[in-house]
Amino acid sequence: MVQSGVARQAGSAVADAHAARLEAAGSATHGHAADLAGPLAPYRARDLDDFVHLLCAVYGRQPTVVELALGSVPPAGVRAWLEGAASAFERERLYLVRLTAAAGPVPSTPGAAETEAALLAQRHALETLARSERSGCSLGAATALVGDWVNLRPLLDRVAQRVGVDVPPCALPGPASIAEALEAGASSLAAERAIRFGAEQLLLQQRALFDLLEARSEAREGL
Repeated sequence: MVQSGVARQAGSAVADAHAARLEAAGSATHGHAADLAGPLAPYRARDLDDFVHLLCAVYGRQPTVVELALGSVPPAGVRAWLEGAASAFERERLYLVRLTAAAGPVPSTPGAAETEAALLAQRHALETLARSERSGCSLGAATALVGDWVNLRPLLDRVAQRVGVDVPPCALPGPASIAEALEAGASSLAAERAIRFGAEQLLLQQRALFDLLEARSEAREGL
């Protein structure tokens, strides 16, 4: 019983740290994300379209990052959470694909080849995280993506309202469910470190995507 209590305390600490990480380094803290949530000037509409297209280039393909994480054969409780999260994220992926089609062509921007190379590298990095055999790494990445998607959903919904696409309810697991999954996955100090690494790397990739979007917006302004 003592060991169980210690494990639960450690798991709770991991969940608290994970939530703090999302608050400090999630997509909402990026300046360009804040700009996208601001007044909808004509140029900002193009930026939102660009956001949808690039996000789809990273997350619109199958299998998703969350689905790939299932391949690491996590503990039973974590696996059940990942299965539910993968199903919910698949609905988000389909929503994203519909939005991308409705938004029309990707905004013309200098440096298309460089953008494609950056997106390819990002997809590879995310797949590597999700496929990691290091216990906890894929869980950290998956929970960070699910948690951070809450910051992206309002931007997607904004595009949907502008282009006439129905906004579906978001069925992704909430903070309490994410915390339970992290508690189940934090079975050792090594797993805790791997969870932190996976989450940090996922959030770095998210910020890199917004860095790219910001650079593309500035390049269009210079045309």
